[in-house]
Amino acid sequence: MPEKRFCPFCGHLLQKRMYEGRMRLFCSRCRLPIYENPVPAACVVVADSHKRVLLVKRRVDPRAGTWCLPGGFLELDETPEEGALRELREEAGLEAEDPHLLGILTNPSDEYHTVLVIGYLVRRFRGRPRPGDDAEAVRWFSLDRLPEVAFSSHRRFLEMASEILT
Repeated sequence: MPEKRFCPFCGHLLQKRMYEGRMRLFCSRCRLPIYENPVPAACVVVADSHKRVLLVKRRVDPRAGTWCLPGGFLELDETPEEGALRELREEAGLEAEDPHLLGILTNPSDEYHTVLVIGYLVRRFRGRPRPGDDAEAVRWFSLDRLPEVAFSSHRRFLEMASEILT
């Protein structure tokens, strides 16, 4: 992952400096540390009345061609719940309500270093699943017959949901 070289506020060359007990990028002109934080994302475990879960097959990298939960990055103007339900709509064509928080995990990323993933369980939804956005396919799977799942956080959220559903 490329390292930031210039201050996003003034364009001055950044330095590495010990600040608040750890090495950080620092702008000597602005006199500000440049905090590097995880990128927030949200995903949804959708469970039907047969206790099957909905997965989407990724059409884009990372891990194109593998299965994952509907989800993606949060926008600045939305809550994690809103982002999770938006991603479900965009990737699988379903409208849902009452997301139940499963947990908050991190996932390593080559592009973003660390992604902070907020996982939800949804059991009430409307519509027929259809692939959208960056999904190649959408399919229901039994919890005991899951395909390879692209991300470790998604695998863990499926385990958490399984404990609730069984």
